[in-house]
Amino acid sequence: MKRRKHNSRRRADFYARKAQKEKYPARSVYKLEEIQDKFRIIRPADRVLDLGCSPGSWLLYAAGLVGQEGRVVGVDLKEVKVSLPPHACAHVGDVTDLDSLLPLIGSGFDSVISDMAPSTTGYKDVDAARSYHLCCAALEVADEVLTAGGNFVCKIFQGEDFPAFSESVRVRFARRKVFKPKTCRKDSREIYIIGLGRKPKEGNQS
Repeated sequence: MKRRKHNSRRRADFYARKAQKEKYPARSVYKLEEIQDKFRIIRPADRVLDLGCSPGSWLLYAAGLVGQEGRVVGVDLKEVKVSLPPHACAHVGDVTDLDSLLPLIGSGFDSVISDMAPSTTGYKDVDAARSYHLCCAALEVADEVLTAGGNFVCKIFQGEDFPAFSESVRVRFARRKVFKPKTCRKDSREIYIIGLGRKPKEGNQS
């Protein structure tokens, strides 16, 4: 058990050093990189919305994927201080306040990605419930701004609400995938729900 924890810390340190070397503000960029390599959720010239974008690693990586013909918009309660390219921007806003959020971000996105996580309490059930609440907010935003055929990526803490959220994604997309990147810590309960091929709004189910 101790050896597993030690190996997990070494792996985390490796990715942290790699992120620093490659000028990303956080190691979380490599989770998105794994998701992109496997599912190709972001394409050149896409419009991408990054929910919970601080400190900016996913913003920077997505901006590199879409290129100057694309656009990446981020939202977070915290200000993003990292320097962004001209075709990327970050707003301070509350993802759970849809009425205030939509005028800020616009619509017509090809992908909505969310690496949001709640402030943790150490109580797994409470943290999972808070994560579920954020995921529902992310999916509600995606319902409003995602184009038909678009893609959705959302981190969630596994708990009793996980099956319900997974099903909510399944009915909205042509394909639903559950994926845990290798860069996640072994003892972490986080996992990613991926929706591929957004169905037209008329076909939505609750």
